Order: sequence, then C-alpha cells, then structure tokens
Amino acid sequence: MRNDQISLSRLSDEVEALSPAFTAVADRIWGHAELRFAEHASVEEQIAALEAHGFRVTRAVAGLPTAFVAEAGSGGPVVGFLGEFDALAGLSQEAGRAEQHALVAGGSGHGCGHNLLGAGAMLAAVAARDSLAANGLEGTIRYYGCPGEEGGSGKTFMAREGVFDDLDLAVSWHPGVVSSVMSSRSLANFQVYFRFHGRASHAAGSPWLGRSALDAVELMNVGVNYLREHMPLDCRVHYAITNSGGVSPNVVQAEAEVLYLIRGPRVREAQALFERVKACAEGAAIMTGTRMEMEIDKACSDTVPNTVLEMRMHENLQQLGAPAFNAEDLRLAEAIRASLSEEDLADSVASMGGEPSLAAEPLHRRVLPFDGTSRPGNGSTDVGDVSQIVPTVQCWGATWAIGTPFHTWQAVAQGKSPGAHKGMVQAAKAMAATALDALRDPELLRRAKEELRERTGGRPYECPIPADVLAPPLRAAARAAKRAD
Repeated sequence: MRNDQISLSRLSDEVEALSPAFTAVADRIWGHAELRFAEHASVEEQIAALEAHGFRVTRAVAGLPTAFVAEAGSGGPVVGFLGEFDALAGLSQEAGRAEQHALVAGGSGHGCGHNLLGAGAMLAAVAARDSLAANGLEGTIRYYGCPGEEGGSGKTFMAREGVFDDLDLAVSWHPGVVSSVMSSRSLANFQVYFRFHGRASHAAGSPWLGRSALDAVELMNVGVNYLREHMPLDCRVHYAITNSGGVSPNVVQAEAEVLYLIRGPRVREAQALFERVKACAEGAAIMTGTRMEMEIDKACSDTVPNTVLEMRMHENLQQLGAPAFNAEDLRLAEAIRASLSEEDLADSVASMGGEPSLAAEPLHRRVLPFDGTSRPGNGSTDVGDVSQIVPTVQCWGATWAIGTPFHTWQAVAQGKSPGAHKGMVQAAKAMAATALDALRDPELLRRAKEELRERTGGRPYECPIPADVLAPPLRAAARAAKRAD
C-alpha cells in the first residue's frame, strides 16, 4: 500500500463530484459526431466547460481552426492532458440499441469513442488543477483539444509547430474493452493522394486516342498488391479510390485518384515503404502514358512507451479498481455481444493480451496485470508524435463490452451509456492521479525523461510531415484563395 492512498481516495471523490458535467459534455459531442477538422460544435462544448472551470483558452492553435489549448495554474512542471473529439464517417447509430440502426442514413458516429476520450481528459485536467490548488502546489495544467486524429494527424501538425515543446509530461487514455495501462508501440504512417491525369476519348470510337487515368490507378494497385509479398510482416498498406473518373463507361477516364495509407513500425520503415509505393505509382503512369501527381495528406510517428510512468499509472489503476458496473450495464453488454461473431470476440481478447478468462466476461470488472512489457501495436495514432517529444503515458478505459471492435456501430451504440460513463470516469481518476504523482515527485519525472532520451537515442523530434504540407483545413482555404485569384 502506498503512503498516498488517502490522497488518491480524496482525488477519486473529487473526480466523481465533477463527473456529471463532463459526462454530459461527452453525450453532447456524441450527438454532434463531426469529422476531422470540422469539429466546431464539439470544440465549443469543450471550451465552454473548461472556461466555466476557470481555464484560460487559446483558440486556433497551430493555425488549425478546431485546435485549442486550455490552461490553469502557473509555474512548473507543466502537464498536458491530450483530448480528441472527432468521429468517423458512415457509423451513425442509435444509442443503447443492440442492433444496427442509423440515426441518419450515411451519417457519422463516434466509433472510436472520442466523445468520451476528450471529456475524460478534461475531467482529469480539472481534477488535477483543483488538487494542486487545494494543496498549495505549483504547476501548470493544460488540456490540449486535438482535432482530426482519425485520418488527419492533428497532433502531428501541432507538434510540427512546437505546441508540445515546453511540456514535462503528457497524459491520455482511450476507450476500449478493458481497464489497463496502454503500453504498445503504434505504427508510424504516411497518408498520400496519388492523382493521375490522362486524356479523355470515346471508349469505342477512338480508344487509341485516350490515356486512361483509371487504368493507371488500377495498375498501381496491382503493383502494390504484388509488393505486399515483399514488405516486412509488421507493415500495412491500405487504399481507397476517391475518384474513379466518372460514371460513363464509354468515356476513357481522364482523371482518377487513389488515397493510400502506408504503415510501418517506425517512421523510417514507413518512409521506405512509402517510397516503394510511390515507385508503383510512377510505373503505372509510365505504362499508361498519364501524368502522376502526389500529395502527402498527413503522417504520424510511432508511439514511444514510457515504462516509468506506466508502472506508476498501473499502481494507481490497481488501487482505484475497475468501474463498478451494475446489472443494467451488464444487460446492454450482453445484448451487444450477441451481435458479435466468435472472430470478433477472439480478436478482441487477443488484442488485449490474450487472457482466456476475458472471453467469458461481458464487461471488464478488474484491472489487467502489467509487468512493464510493451507489446507491438497494429494501429496508428498521432499521440506518437507527442510521445517522441515528451514522456507520455496512457491507459485503456473499460467503456464497451468485451468483443466490441473499434470503428463499428456497436462501439457507437455504447458511446453514451452509463457503463461507458463509468469507464471514462475511472480512466480520468487514473490520469489525474498519475499526473499529480509526477508533479509531486521530481525523481519520477526525471526518470521518465531519462527513459525517453534512452529510447529515442537523444535524437530531437523530426516531424514526418514535410514543412510545406498544409493541414487539410488550411490546404482547402489555400486552394479556395487560389481559385478566387
């Protein structure tokens, strides 16, 4: 038993007292369900809540309209809580319903729980600020409102502008199916548009005069599919054809576009694979007599785990325990699980360490063990860029039924349930407690920073997004201005 258990108990009570206001914010953001860099209503919800609790807000950070920083306190150390609020396309779903039923046909939904993520991080930030003030301690608490995590890498654009450079510690969490420390090295990635420009022609009358941009896209995809055999097993490549050149089959398509997402375990591996994918595009253009243009949309770095901080967060999670789910929470979880396949359940359990007993539980009602060992991850997050700059620690919160896949209607259906709120509040307690431990313990913070230096080799952060690549909303504004001229 740690000697500060009484203070942890007091902090837990404070978080519970603050929680109704922030669970309400989470539910309102769930209703907005705005996509990357268009989260204007969600941002206003968060800013209003933080200003009501005395935080000073700076808007449009790094030039991004929906990025902001809220700050309270003064002096050092400086702790940043990372929050998100963007949704996913095509995942509209009625809350609390255990069968697929869109609220808006083709609408968006919070299939990754970012409505909870941002509200929970805000709750932790306010509780940490209040605890500092109550104990007469110095320190600055910040909440970072980070847009566009889903396919936008908002934090990476923010990191490129130095937004996180003066932090001593960053803390975050993610909704999921278990209560545990999050210790994995996510994949770095590059997201790139390849646009092909050809020549239109009558597909039957004079096809020899045409140069098909759609053929170029298809040949590029064939080349990349052959490349898959010869790339490292821990890399990933995905694509979407975003412009097929029209709907008239009797016209040789003069324009076509494909968007590629290229992942690797480190930035250098992702960069090397990106160059090989680019070569496939160049070859396709040569074969079809078309012209290829490439535009980097975004990129992000791999996550650097911090065992020093993760072990402390694990201690806090153990003392706090798992969320106290009730019979109603379990009923919804069981109903959701009935909509899932055996493969969904097996994959969910495997992704959380493979503990067999998890499969029998509708909701996770304990804390997973953690021995300081990080696991490789298959996904990507722009939290990786923050972790390359400053010691960063995260946890999972048990907000969904075990077996729930990410980016699905089932995740959306549970996103504003009382059980999800309980998981969010418990994660907020762990985040606030870990941040306060670092603020009160200079040696803990020193060791965390030393570990980051060791893991990065002391190399300064290099943003994977080239300096001349604008963030999507700024890019769109620049194009509009150019057309106006």
